[in-house]
Amino acid sequence: MNDFFLFRYGEEILFRCGEHIILVSISISVAIAIGLPLGILITRQPKLAQPILTVANVVQTIPSLAMFGFLISVPLLGGIGKIPAMVALTLYALLPIIRNAYTGIIGVDPAIREAGRGMGMTNWELLVQVEIPLALGVILAGVRVATVISVGIATIAAAIGAGGLGAFIFRGIAMVNNDLILAGAVPAALMALAADFAIGWFENHLTAQGKIKSEK
Repeated sequence: MNDFFLFRYGEEILFRCGEHIILVSISISVAIAIGLPLGILITRQPKLAQPILTVANVVQTIPSLAMFGFLISVPLLGGIGKIPAMVALTLYALLPIIRNAYTGIIGVDPAIREAGRGMGMTNWELLVQVEIPLALGVILAGVRVATVISVGIATIAAAIGAGGLGAFIFRGIAMVNNDLILAGAVPAALMALAADFAIGWFENHLTAQGKIKSEK
């Protein structure tokens, strides 16, 4: 095995990292845009909580390769390339985002809600100014989990021509070449760790700021 495989494939690794980041960034952004409102909705409509969380759980149980393969035959959003890959990644990212948004908002102290209502806050003001800020740490933890999951699953996207670091892994498996496998696996692992650290730092920073404000 070549100890300098990262240098040998350096230019292509950078290109594939860019593809990987685009796939994950767009998917997580869409998942947040869908999952956060759904998480808020089921705090207001508790009867919908079980069905929505059950569907999101079922999606998580589908093997990633099967999901990508299934999307090939789906009209409009399916086929080969980046779009079906982003659809699959978005679906996998929904559960932790929905669940944490729901858990975070439900976990807000009822006394704080009552104090807000006593001050004349509307439901919207209560949500935006009280509940979401207090639940933000839990919500970000869900985004953190979803991002790390997406970085890993995105390596399978190469199977349907979406590019990313998985292209190295599939080539390496086909050629029985460990250097190629590592050229995809190592940057993907580092990317997941970096995303976990960055979002975790932001989460801790916001939590610390919240504690300072509450002490004042």
